[in-house]
Amino acid sequence: MKGIIGKKVGMTQIFDDHGNVIPVTVIQAGPCYVTQIRTADRDGYIAVQLGFAETKPERLTKGQLGHLKRNNLPALRYLREFRVRDGELDVEEGQTIKADVFAKGERVDVIGTSKGRGFQGGIKRHSFNRQPKTHGASDRTRAPGSVGSNTFPGRTLRGKRMAGHMGSERVTTENLEVVVVDAERNLLAVRGSVPGARGGIVLIKPARVRRG
Repeated sequence: MKGIIGKKVGMTQIFDDHGNVIPVTVIQAGPCYVTQIRTADRDGYIAVQLGFAETKPERLTKGQLGHLKRNNLPALRYLREFRVRDGELDVEEGQTIKADVFAKGERVDVIGTSKGRGFQGGIKRHSFNRQPKTHGASDRTRAPGSVGSNTFPGRTLRGKRMAGHMGSERVTTENLEVVVVDAERNLLAVRGSVPGARGGIVLIKPARVRRG
């Protein structure tokens, strides 16, 4: 089973053996604890539930604490599940997963929550072009333009790209290369950017589709 929960630390750059600059995102990956194993007979699917980030017991409910005490685990703030195949179930409840579950050079997918942008207009949200500033259009430069239809169907169709809430969505960045693995400090450095703000929780999984 390969997968780990982490916290985005931020971006920096490193240099390879040829002196080339590599932009990387540093992630505090683990340590994570196997809090539960889902089985097909009992739950209908196979998955491994991991816990991350120790916290004060007062911040959890009694049900959450009881769930963790089954395996004598500390109070953990985040619980996430990783789907696995039957043959990949090679962990046990209570086991610790660290950053060295991945190796340098591997390709991973990183899942996070994008930064929230609030309510935004069509130009910023959907990359629309602005309208002319001349010929009497002084107050229409950033307006979306026509959104309705004619007699048929006589309404605005569902899914029309308009102004609205932007960001705070689940985003997956695929096929990132693991450049640095620091098992002692539980740090991973992946080449490129990772969704979300600094301090955001991310999930790291093996890449589903390898490119490059």
